[in-house]
Amino acid sequence: MIEIELDGRKVEIAEGSMVMHAAEKAGCTIPHFCYHKKLSIAANCRMCLVDVEKMPKPMPACATPVTQGMVVRTRSDKAIKAQQSVMEFLLINHPLDCPICDQGGECQLQDLAVGYGGSSSRYEEDKRVVAVKDVGPLISMQEMSRCIHCTRCVRFGQEVAGVMELGMSHRGEHSEIETFVGHTVDSELSGNMIDICPVGALTSKPFRYSARTWELSRRKSISPHDSTGSNLIVQVKNNRVMRVVPFENESVNECWIADRDRYSYEALNSDERLTRPMIKQGGQWQEVDWQTALDYVANGLTRIRDEHGASALGGLASPHSTLEELALFGALVRGLGSENLDHRLRHSQFMPAPGARWLGLPIAGLSVLQRVLVIGSNLRKDHPLFAQRIRQAVRRGAVVHRLTDAVQDWAMPMGQTLVHPSGQWARALADLAAAVAAEKGVAAPADGQVTPAARSVAQSLLGGERKAILLGNAAAHHAAADSLLALANWIGAQTGASVGYLGEAANTLGAQLAGVLPGAGGLNAGEMLRGRLKGLLLLHVEPAHDTAAGQAAMNALAGTDMVVTLGAFRTNLDISDVLLPVAPFTETPGSFVNAEARVQSFHAVVKPLGDTRPAWKVLRVLGNVLGLPGFDQDAASDALRLVTGLQPGESGAPAQVAPACLSNAAVSGIDLAVVAGEPCTASIYQLDGLVRRAPSLQKTADARSTRVAGANTGSVAQTGGQA
Repeated sequence: MIEIELDGRKVEIAEGSMVMHAAEKAGCTIPHFCYHKKLSIAANCRMCLVDVEKMPKPMPACATPVTQGMVVRTRSDKAIKAQQSVMEFLLINHPLDCPICDQGGECQLQDLAVGYGGSSSRYEEDKRVVAVKDVGPLISMQEMSRCIHCTRCVRFGQEVAGVMELGMSHRGEHSEIETFVGHTVDSELSGNMIDICPVGALTSKPFRYSARTWELSRRKSISPHDSTGSNLIVQVKNNRVMRVVPFENESVNECWIADRDRYSYEALNSDERLTRPMIKQGGQWQEVDWQTALDYVANGLTRIRDEHGASALGGLASPHSTLEELALFGALVRGLGSENLDHRLRHSQFMPAPGARWLGLPIAGLSVLQRVLVIGSNLRKDHPLFAQRIRQAVRRGAVVHRLTDAVQDWAMPMGQTLVHPSGQWARALADLAAAVAAEKGVAAPADGQVTPAARSVAQSLLGGERKAILLGNAAAHHAAADSLLALANWIGAQTGASVGYLGEAANTLGAQLAGVLPGAGGLNAGEMLRGRLKGLLLLHVEPAHDTAAGQAAMNALAGTDMVVTLGAFRTNLDISDVLLPVAPFTETPGSFVNAEARVQSFHAVVKPLGDTRPAWKVLRVLGNVLGLPGFDQDAASDALRLVTGLQPGESGAPAQVAPACLSNAAVSGIDLAVVAGEPCTASIYQLDGLVRRAPSLQKTADARSTRVAGANTGSVAQTGGQA
C-alpha cells in the first residue's frame, strides 16, 4: 500500500493505482468524462486535471500513478482553472440544445458545465456539424454534434462487448465516432453505450422524445429473461413503463444489462396484451368478468376430474414465472389430485434429479476463472452477461474451450473448439474423459479415443487453479442430458473444476425448488404436449414457441377438452378454451432465483393493465373457488412458505436457498449411443413472450438472422429453435 495526501487527507491506496482511484476511495469528486471504472484509461478528455506538488503542469488524475508521499490538490486555483479551461474548449463546438436534448436532466456535461463552465463564450465562429448516422433500431446517433470524443463507447465495444463496432475516424475538428463502412451496431450489449455516454450523443431510439427524465419515477426490479437475474431500474410515467436501465449490483450484473433486458418493456404496452378474461363459446371468443371466468374454469376442471379422474388433468408452467406463481400453480394442480406437472418445456430427457441444477459457483466467480469448458451453449447469445464476465477472465489470461455443433463468434479468443453433431456429444466427452484419464494414469469412465484435440483440452483443464465446466441450454435440453452431466462431473472431479448449468430462464432454478416437476406416476412435459390429457393449465406458456414440440404440440392439444391459458397476451387462441389475463413482471410482486441460487424479490412497478391480475392472486382465488385447502395467502410473499427449498435470511435479509437443495449430480449411467434429433434452444430474441413482442428487438440483426434461418429450415419459427 502507498500513502498519499489528497486535499490535506492521508489516503492509503494499492501500488499501481491512479490518483482517480485514490479520490474514489476517499470519497473525493474529481470531474471527468472519459474515465469509467469498468473501462481502460484513455485520458483524452483532460477534465480531471489536478494539481500535483512538484509537477509544473496540472496532471490528469485518471492517468497519473500514485507514488509514496505524493501531494495532490483537486480544489486549488491551479486545478480549478485547468478544469475550467478544458470545459471551455469542450463547449466551443457543443450545440447548446439542452432544451430539446433527450439527455437533459441526466447529462454529465450539463452538470459539470454548471460548476466549471463560463456564463458566455469567447468564440464566435460557426460550430461544427456532424452528419446524422443510422446504426440500427436500438441506438440513435442523430445528434453526434454533441459528441466530446471521450471514446467510452469505443472502449466499451472493444473491452466489454468484445466487438469494436464504433471507432474514431479523421483527425482534429473533423474527428467523428462512427461505425465501419456504414455498418450497424449489432452487439447484444449495445444499449450500455447509451448509459455510459456522458453527453446526449448516443440515446435510446425507442425511448427518444417520449418523456423527460424528471417526469419519471424510478423503481427497482429484476430481469425476467435469462438466469443472470440482472438488477433493473424501471422508469415509469403515468402508470406506463417508459424505459429500463441497469441498477448496479457488482455480484450479479455489475453495471450492465443485456439489450433484451433493456428493450423488452415495449411488449408491456403491446396491442396483443390481454386485459379481460375471455371464454371461447361456439368457436367465438367473448370477454367476461372474472367471476364468470373462474367459475367456468373450476366447473370444467371438476367435471373432467369427476369423469376421467385426476390423472386426466395437468399443468405446464414457464420457468420465466415468479417463484410465488410457480409455488401456487404446483399447489393447485396437486390439490386437484394430479401429479402431471412440469416446467421443462424444451427438454428431451426427463430424468429425476437429486436437487436443483445450478451454476456451481458464484456469478462473480466467472470473471476470475482460469480454465473454462462450455458444453452445448451459444454463450454470447444465450447468456450475454455471463459471456462478458468470461471475456474479462480471458483478458486476464483464461483459456476457454467449448463443445458445440457449430462454430459461433463469441467475441473472445478461444482455446479448442470441439465441433461434433449434437447426437455425438456424449462420445466427444468420453474422448475428453479418456484423455484426462491418460494424463492422470487412471481408468476412464467410458470407452473413448484420445484425439489430439481432446488431449489439448485435457492438458489445459489439468492446469490452472480456478476452473469450471459449464453446461448450456442445448446440453440441458439434450436427449442424453444425464450422460453429458455424468461425464462432465467425472472430468470435473479429475481436473478440480466445478460443474454447473448456465440455466435457460429467469427462474429455471426456482421452478425446481418450487417442485414444478412430475410426481409419482405423473406425466412430464413431453408426454403432456402429445395431447394425453383432458384438461391442461398453461402458465405463461405458448406451446408453439416455448416447447420442443412446437407446432406439433399445438396440433396435439387442439383436441383437449379444456385448455386454460394464464398469460399476459392474447395467445394460444387455437387451442385454449379460457384466457385469463395475468400480470407480467412489472405488474406483480414476486421472486426469481438466478443461476447462482440467489433469491431476488421485487415489487410491482405499475398497476395491472385493464382487468389484468397478478397470477398468484388468480391461482389463490381459483384454489378457493375449487374448495382446495391451503389457498389463504394475503400477500405474494406468503406463497414462499410453500417452497421447501428456501430458508429465511439472517437479520431480515431475503430468503436463501438451502445448500442441501442444490445438486448437479447425475442419476443414471453413461450411455454413449448416438441420439437423433437436435436439442431445442431458443434464439436470443425468441426466448419468451416479452422479447418476441418487442418491436425494436425484432428489428435487430440477431432477430432477422433467426427468421431467415427459420424460413430456410422450416422449424425455427415454430419451435423457437436456434439457427
